[in-house]
Amino acid sequence: MAALSDRSTLDRALAAGIDALRLELAPPARGLLLDYLALLERWNGTYNLTAVREPADMVPRHLLDSLAIAPFIHGATLADLGSGPGLPGIPLAIAFPDRRVLLVEANGKKARFLREAVRRLPLANVEVVEARA
Repeated sequence: MAALSDRSTLDRALAAGIDALRLELAPPARGLLLDYLALLERWNGTYNLTAVREPADMVPRHLLDSLAIAPFIHGATLADLGSGPGLPGIPLAIAFPDRRVLLVEANGKKARFLREAVRRLPLANVEVVEARA
């Protein structure tokens, strides 16, 4: 994955946020979350996937906001309806690789991004469906 402008600063912010949320993630999760942000930042320039443009703003507003609901999710499967650029589905799939995640998105350009993210990261526990819920 392409490096973000200052990946180490973003990693520190992500680590602090994960600690504040009292989450325990497997060691590769933080790197995958930042890889996802790099991909989102790259595609966002062309496809306008999110109004948040700065990676430093994406950490709290996208990653940590998505992970904040983790303690309230139970069961082996999760469906993210109207997934957009994969929020909160992709961060949750990265955080919980044993949980099956279905991303449902009707917008073709967003569904293409989701399929590319699943392929590039790679996220074997994620399925993308291009359809209306």
